[in-house]
Amino acid sequence: MRGLTAGFFFAFLTGMYCFSFAQTKSSIIQGKVLTENNQTAEAATAVLLSAADSSILKSNLVNKNGQFEFTGLQPDSYIILISKIGYVKVYTGPYKVTAGQKTITRDIILKLSDNQLQEVKVVARKPYIEVKPGKIVLSVQNSILAEGNSAFDILRQSPGVRVNSNETLSINGRQAALITIDGKPTNLTGDDLTSLLRSMQSSTIDQVEMISSPSAKYDASGGGIINIILKKGKNLGTNGTITAMAGYGKYYKSTAGIVFNNRTSKLNIFGNYTYDNNKGTRTITTNRNITYNDILSNYDVDYNNIQKTRNHNFKLGADYSINTKQTIGFLVSGIIRKDDFAKNNDLYIRNQSKLDSIIRAQSNLDRGSSYLNYNINYNAVLDKTGRSISVDGNYSTYKRHSNEFITNSFFTPAGNTYRNDLDLENLSPSDIHIWTSKMDFVNPLNKTSRLEVGIKYNNARSNNNLIFGPKVSGRYLPDENFSNRFLYSEAVSAAYMNYVNKIGKWDITAGVRAENTHATGKSWGLNDDTPDVNTYNYFNLFPQAQISYEADKKNIIGISYNRGIHRPLYEDINPFLYYTDLYDYRAGNPQLKPEYTNTIQISHTYDQTFSTELYYTVTNDAYDFPVYYQNDSTKVNVTYRKNFGQIFVYGASFYAPVQFTKWWSASFNLDAIYVRYKAYARNGDFNRGKQDIIFGSTQNFVITSTLLGELSGRYETPTIYGINELKASYAVNAGISKQILDKRATLKLTLNDIFNTDRGRNRAVYQNIDLSEVNKRDTRIVRLNFSYRFGKSTIKSANKRNTGNDDERRRTGN
Repeated sequence: MRGLTAGFFFAFLTGMYCFSFAQTKSSIIQGKVLTENNQTAEAATAVLLSAADSSILKSNLVNKNGQFEFTGLQPDSYIILISKIGYVKVYTGPYKVTAGQKTITRDIILKLSDNQLQEVKVVARKPYIEVKPGKIVLSVQNSILAEGNSAFDILRQSPGVRVNSNETLSINGRQAALITIDGKPTNLTGDDLTSLLRSMQSSTIDQVEMISSPSAKYDASGGGIINIILKKGKNLGTNGTITAMAGYGKYYKSTAGIVFNNRTSKLNIFGNYTYDNNKGTRTITTNRNITYNDILSNYDVDYNNIQKTRNHNFKLGADYSINTKQTIGFLVSGIIRKDDFAKNNDLYIRNQSKLDSIIRAQSNLDRGSSYLNYNINYNAVLDKTGRSISVDGNYSTYKRHSNEFITNSFFTPAGNTYRNDLDLENLSPSDIHIWTSKMDFVNPLNKTSRLEVGIKYNNARSNNNLIFGPKVSGRYLPDENFSNRFLYSEAVSAAYMNYVNKIGKWDITAGVRAENTHATGKSWGLNDDTPDVNTYNYFNLFPQAQISYEADKKNIIGISYNRGIHRPLYEDINPFLYYTDLYDYRAGNPQLKPEYTNTIQISHTYDQTFSTELYYTVTNDAYDFPVYYQNDSTKVNVTYRKNFGQIFVYGASFYAPVQFTKWWSASFNLDAIYVRYKAYARNGDFNRGKQDIIFGSTQNFVITSTLLGELSGRYETPTIYGINELKASYAVNAGISKQILDKRATLKLTLNDIFNTDRGRNRAVYQNIDLSEVNKRDTRIVRLNFSYRFGKSTIKSANKRNTGNDDERRRTGN
């Protein structure tokens, strides 16, 4: 508890420091922008430039009253650029300000362009991290260190994101986040979702939204939502970006790709293609201590894996504007992946600290998968009041083959064989189909309020086989204790209603989502004529409310409540017994039930930059962490999941960007929680709590107008995850970026995990389990990235189209 107190105190000091820094001797520039007919120029862009070198320092939108404001300025000379589509750009200044001074400019008048400007150049660069009420947005293309990384690697380094031992991502304490791509489901979970995220390169990603308190229009999620927004061209004509990357860790890394779009006034065709060819390593060291009949046995494993991955990632889509109020679109996307694993697994068995024997397992695993997703959508504004409707249809397929052949060799301490080799066959093909349809309707009630309603239906079917057994007389024979077939079908029907209103300084969103789940799992053993059947049928209501109060122009206070569900992964309810080695297995639990989370959050945002949040969550029927069943007599250990108990999380997060000088800026983020796991009586007397504090910082350096530098670091304190004690984790990354070829091309050199410290370390001591593990991937990687933008770089000045639909998420998989 002292660690948590220290964490909160550190967060408070950090906040006070940053707040004080922003206030000390800072200056303000205010102004008003009007058009020629004396109307306010709402939504014009105000850009603050340095008078010395015209470098861009800040940008803001002009509000509905025609006003703009730049705060937190250091004494210096500044120029202001005002631009608005259809109007001539205006430069004004310089304005020389001193410490603590407020400067009010004369009214700035915009004149219509003679040719009614059809396009305007983009002049401002977004920061990598933007804070909005209830949401953090990462602009991936503005980070040097994100370049060349996968979506998974970007997320695990993001503010407040935690990665569990099974590589589940979370943003609210330890509850699994719901992950969406362009607001639509990936329809994958577990290892397959992780593989998908590792296959998505940064060159195809525009932004990442981390939503801590989603509304009822999103699928119910207790752990927040991570929405990955892919690149989609908005510019007229033909344009795009070509990328290439070469890297090296312990082995080679390489990527090449293209992102493109061709836009006319009515039709936009867009897409991307990326090819990866990587080789990496993973080592896992496991030590298990077993006491039986007063004899201490040690089962220690050294696992080494070399993995070659070849990956094709593609997307092709089109949007057609039927008229100014109706749009229809089509999208097909997919990932075709091929993995080859060379595994070496050495098991050292000791009794009373004396080496008894060694079992060496060597295998080659051939795994291939294809994920295809087809989407069609329609969006329309129905009348002048702004009523709108959006309809989406989705069909996804996922197919995987996994063929592994294992040779177990048995040695005495002296290195002599004491029995013949044991050859095993391990085949696990999977075939999944998912149909999703949804419709959303928005009805404005007046100028400040609206009603949102929608329905959704999701149907998933999964066919999984496990064929496992030894080689006997030259042929492999399936073992009835392992080989199995599992069919799973799941249908989720949902409907929601949201009420949104702005009353003075109050913003209110309140709604409820209803979801009914009907699922059936059928399992056949090798010699079974009839399957074991498990049926699940449950209905839930998920209320959500969010209220924010704008105390003044700079301070916004919010409070929210959210109830969510996390359904078990297919692999967690699949009754298969998965082989790791002769004494270690992983199993599914067909009796596993969903876990439910209730979350309350209180937030404060200052000047749209400094963000502070307090939150409390409680999870019932918690299962999303590994538990173990060990037979002390046979020494066999089985890892599985069950509805263990409750999780209580008390947390605080803080984010602050700081501009130290013209050339040096930084952001600081801290997420501190106290988490307690309490077992249900039937699962023992486990009741343990501990702090978990994540501190991260990114430093940005403007060396010249075309040369930038970036340095980032992240540290997480020791904590607990279920019955596992986790040791501290930390990593430091650095990068440099240079613009070339008239600023159309960029070279980036990055080094991830400079000190090679990024690894997972955990220990579980509970009941008869005494187990520790160190898990290390190939993380220290140097990369050289090249990107080149071709075509137009100007933005189309067409009416903004309201799609009415940016929601959803992932689920299902194998």
